[in-house]
Amino acid sequence: MKQINYVILLIINFIIMIINPSDAQPAGHATNLSYQYEKPSDWTIRVLSYNVRNCLGMDGKTDYSRVSGVIQSIHPDVVALQELDSVTTRSNGTDVLKVLANNCVMYGTYGASIPYRGGKYGIGILSSEKPLRSSFIPLPGREEKRGLLIAEFKNYVLFCSHFSLTEADRQTSVQLIDQKAKEYQKRVIFAGDLNTKPESDAINALSNSWINLSGINPTFPSNGPKECIDYIFGLNCCSLTYQVIKHIVVPEPMASDHCPIFVDLDLK
Repeated sequence: MKQINYVILLIINFIIMIINPSDAQPAGHATNLSYQYEKPSDWTIRVLSYNVRNCLGMDGKTDYSRVSGVIQSIHPDVVALQELDSVTTRSNGTDVLKVLANNCVMYGTYGASIPYRGGKYGIGILSSEKPLRSSFIPLPGREEKRGLLIAEFKNYVLFCSHFSLTEADRQTSVQLIDQKAKEYQKRVIFAGDLNTKPESDAINALSNSWINLSGINPTFPSNGPKECIDYIFGLNCCSLTYQVIKHIVVPEPMASDHCPIFVDLDLK
């Protein structure tokens, strides 16, 4: 099934590039990276979370192709992305998620947290399968408004978010996310940059209803990780289990200021 979806997306991507080649950039060259990961087995789901900083690297260069290459080297089934411009003047009118989706041959789902420089700024989801449905709900943020992007698939639901820098806002966000997750009768996976350490009150509150699937290894800054602020959780509900095959902090020091993290899950 994964192979069929991949072929269909390749055809769609080819058509898009013919119609409007300026929307796509050459995909990143995964072979140039110091790390490589095998494709997940058909019976596993690989979930990736990555704060891409709008594809601004630690070298000060904005490189969509480089970030695409990082994602492609990991072979995820679904990706929670944070810090994405949509047709802003800062990004010269580029729909960043669309470029990444085209390069990675995946479906893109966008959630705008705030208006920004003539466009929008927010979070996104890439997926090998087209979501059955998607939605976006606002979350609190005193320095800037935040949001929760939801994409539902056949066997699970993915929540993606980028939490506030304020602890009170993060705790309120946890309450809102808990309430939303209870609406689903299937596994809910929550991934994102939560801007807080594992011992914080917000993570402790989250742990009441969610299982940490990704561990607490440092994820930030990417060129010398010292803090864990990026996570992947699974909703602890309804006797549903999450068998973690492996969880990885990808040692990518340049493409963004965060390291990507991923988990392989057996959802049988």
